[in-house]
Amino acid sequence: MNEITRPQALQPKDFASDQEVRWCPGCGDYAILKGVQRALADIGTPPEQVVFVSGIGCAARFPYYLSTYGFHTIHGRAPPVATGIKLANPELDVWVVTGDGDALSIGGNHLLHVLRRNVDLQILLFNNEIYGLTKGQYSPTSRTGTRSPSTPTGSVDNPVNPCVFALGAAARFVARTIDTAQKLMPDVLRRAHAHKGASFVEILQNCIVYNDGVFDGVTDKAVAADAQIHVQNGKPLRFGKKLEKGLRLKPGTLTLEVVQVGEGGVAEGGILAHDETNRVLASLLATMQPPDFPEAIGVIYCSPADSYETLMVQQVEAAKAQRPNAKLSALLRGGHVWEVQ
Repeated sequence: MNEITRPQALQPKDFASDQEVRWCPGCGDYAILKGVQRALADIGTPPEQVVFVSGIGCAARFPYYLSTYGFHTIHGRAPPVATGIKLANPELDVWVVTGDGDALSIGGNHLLHVLRRNVDLQILLFNNEIYGLTKGQYSPTSRTGTRSPSTPTGSVDNPVNPCVFALGAAARFVARTIDTAQKLMPDVLRRAHAHKGASFVEILQNCIVYNDGVFDGVTDKAVAADAQIHVQNGKPLRFGKKLEKGLRLKPGTLTLEVVQVGEGGVAEGGILAHDETNRVLASLLATMQPPDFPEAIGVIYCSPADSYETLMVQQVEAAKAQRPNAKLSALLRGGHVWEVQ
């Protein structure tokens, strides 16, 4: 087999396939694809050692647009397919690309189990709070009151918060970023890749056709400074145009409150510092939403533990060491067997 030769440093274009990228003009997926390609180049894993697995939906076209291995699977089933790939070859970098409907409706059970098992996958959930591919029905993350073809008088469902779901499923890495945040997104994706175990990244993504502007209250330049808080481990939880606001625990409670920082307000020492290993704090941050609180952006939680495939390999090797000369035929005929006359 001929060796693959390439320049020392990979470039984003090295991860671009020869397929025409086709989403609706203005779709946030274009920006996400650009951010992913930049992150992959920075990470530096050769394309032939990278696998992207998707389910069904607009986001699921990703494997076609990346010059890596890829599997376009069925609705909601990307996590178990990706788990099988990682168990078969733990040396591969395996990424899952999914949408809010694909992951949290038909795929909710699969997402829960891949997170609690802590399989070493990077799971990217594109959240546009709508079913885009099937023409605009409301999704599990759609806000109460959302009008759509399937809820013409407004949804009465309580929406799922993807990051809160991930934390509840015992995910060890939970982060949130934005499709247009081209400086932040590659940083978050590099952190997700460096984490050994299941990494869950929610990406707020605009659907220009069926849910345009749904995140304007978070992403619009006029409000972003007050509507977003960029969390960094060990740094005070401050936000605002001049970082004049901060978060602290309301005295005598385990709830957060927004306070003014500095003269006439709370001293910086009274502001909470982000501790990404603190699951309780992560849950409080993941729950926050405008207008009462800013949306937490960045790595919300990171607390590594042994990954599922690592433990599986160790278990298999230990079993082989205990019975080095074991025969499969003897195993199949051992234990409780009976003969039907």
